Amino acid sequence: MADEDCVRGDAALTRAFAILGTRWTGLLLGQLGHGAAGYRELSRAIGKVSDSVLSERLTTLAEAGLVKRTVLEGPPVAVTYELTDAGRALIPVLGQISDWAEEHLPA
Repeated sequence: MADEDCVRGDAALTRAFAILGTRWTGLLLGQLGHGAAGYRELSRAIGKVSDSVLSERLTTLAEAGLVKRTVLEGPPVAVTYELTDAGRALIPVLGQISDWAEEHLPA
């Protein structure tokens, strides 16, 4: 039974890190943890992420059900992103990872 639990846990971690382990994803989720934001606002907050990578990460997060994309009719047309319930459930976990990193990883 323990081996089966381990395999199931490994599969779950593999699925989670397939999304969360990509560059910029954690920062995006953390930024959206402060509230809904537009594309340019996210781009400025993250900094060095390219437009194509930012768009790809936001699409992946939306497809995974962690982020909701809303198109606001204009003019001008605007798009906002916000965390879903599943995305908000990650915020305490990201905080714990951040705390762990502060304690155990060199700056």
